[in-house]
Amino acid sequence: MLTQEDDVDVHALHRQGWTISAIARHLGHDRKTIRAYLAGGRVAGQRASSTLDPFEVFAGYCRQRLTDDPHLWATTLFDEVVALGFDRSYQSFTRDLRVHRVRPHCEPCTSSKGRDHAVIDHPAGQETQWDWLELPDPPAQWGLSGCAHLLVGALPSSGRWRGFLADAEDHAHLVEGLHLVSGRLGGLSKTWRFDRMATVASPNSGRVTASFAGVAKHYGVHVALCPPRHGNRKGTVEKANDTAAQRWWRTVPDEFTVAQAQASLDAFCARTSDGRVRQRDGAPTTVGELAAAEALLLTPLPPSFPATLTVTRVVSAQALVAFRGNYYSVPPGLAGTVLTLTHRLGDAVLDVATAGGMVLARHRREPDGAGVMVRDTVHVTALQTAVLAAFNTDKPCHRKTRRPPTAAALAEAEHLSSNRTRQPHHDDEVVVDLRRYADAAQSRRVAP
Repeated sequence: MLTQEDDVDVHALHRQGWTISAIARHLGHDRKTIRAYLAGGRVAGQRASSTLDPFEVFAGYCRQRLTDDPHLWATTLFDEVVALGFDRSYQSFTRDLRVHRVRPHCEPCTSSKGRDHAVIDHPAGQETQWDWLELPDPPAQWGLSGCAHLLVGALPSSGRWRGFLADAEDHAHLVEGLHLVSGRLGGLSKTWRFDRMATVASPNSGRVTASFAGVAKHYGVHVALCPPRHGNRKGTVEKANDTAAQRWWRTVPDEFTVAQAQASLDAFCARTSDGRVRQRDGAPTTVGELAAAEALLLTPLPPSFPATLTVTRVVSAQALVAFRGNYYSVPPGLAGTVLTLTHRLGDAVLDVATAGGMVLARHRREPDGAGVMVRDTVHVTALQTAVLAAFNTDKPCHRKTRRPPTAAALAEAEHLSSNRTRQPHHDDEVVVDLRRYADAAQSRRVAP
């Protein structure tokens, strides 16, 4: 095998008129080797195998089988070639399939990675890209059983993106997130682009759902969906997802509340994301400056779409339920009970109801993360009354005091003993006197 340097010397000496024998003696290689490199039959830096490739004999059969059935499992094909005489391992067989590129290309089953991509023009103010990001291992105090959910919206023209932390990915949380993130981006673009999430469109048909059609008409935007299995069409928000997960979520402390995490995300976007350097018309600029210019082309937000947001919360020992960084009172005696909190977007009222739908309390909703404790006067009075009624200053009972059975207890014991004496035990043998049956039968033979 010749190195890249030797290969360069071989071609240089040959062009200078040296013979193959002279080049071979000069470099210390065989003449046939020098001739092969000059003819292009060998590649510098790659050692040619001295043994015959055992897969060559079976390559034609494998190529034909995979042409007929491109999705044939390699294990099935391996069983067939072993029966035909292939004596290498399964790992060697799959490596040969890859090296010889025997399996034909199937476009629908191939991801977008490695394919050519078109350059998509994104005029300012034209499109906003949306996507949900699932964030694993949220802090325990958030009370989430699985992942936290982050709705990310991005403007592909300027590159600005913002996010909204939600408890779930249902219709109401999506509508709330769309409104809040659009406000943080500066307004409404003409088009909202989604992948085929079930709350927006049918994953199979790609038709917008009736519930989300009302949302789109309320905000006056067009709805654009990515083609099936082509999520890279909204590449700006996909890249924002990676940034949010790797540069922000991995650093969120365990003691953060949801409101603190949301404030941390907003600060990260304003400081780090908007500070990225870009080039426009040969002049340096930043994402924040481009987004400020794009905001002039965005439409102001209308009032929030009146979707109904529903969550469940557990009542604390202080007769309080937590919602968005605040606490709201309920009647006493419900500690540990799961209640349903309902809020209509755009309204300032929060209803607390039982699982059956009976409203127990109605409060004015405070701003998220304010840390306010909202307590109704009736609830406060009832809670104080219940606590004072159960209040006791007596000393604890003595556990080692001698207390033999009282007369009443002895009477009950005597009663139990007498009943056990009169009733036969199940294990005792029962003797039946047949003479009684004979006397009864004899009396029935005589007519009255």
